[in-house]
Amino acid sequence: MSGKTLTRADLTEVVHRDIGLSRTESADMVNTVLDLVADSLVSGHSVKLSSFGTFMVRSKRERMGRNPKTGEEVPITPRRVLVFRPSQIMKNIINGEEPGDVD
Repeated sequence: MSGKTLTRADLTEVVHRDIGLSRTESADMVNTVLDLVADSLVSGHSVKLSSFGTFMVRSKRERMGRNPKTGEEVPITPRRVLVFRPSQIMKNIINGEEPGDVD
């Protein structure tokens, strides 16, 4: 899968192939899960997927920034940002280690 982005359609196809649901049912299942994750994040809750990682929303306060072209200081408005923190198991898998290995 090097160089390819995993899409909703790809997830739907995997559910269809591996679980045996129809394509419509597979698409509904994928959309339901993703909508549930999104709704939880919008409402301020974290989403923790065991052995994968945690999605959370952080609030950033207002601060002064600088326009890189002009050097002029500009205020950056407060906002919420999405953060993902991978689990140690996911970090190990990405680094080609066994899932249980801990340094």
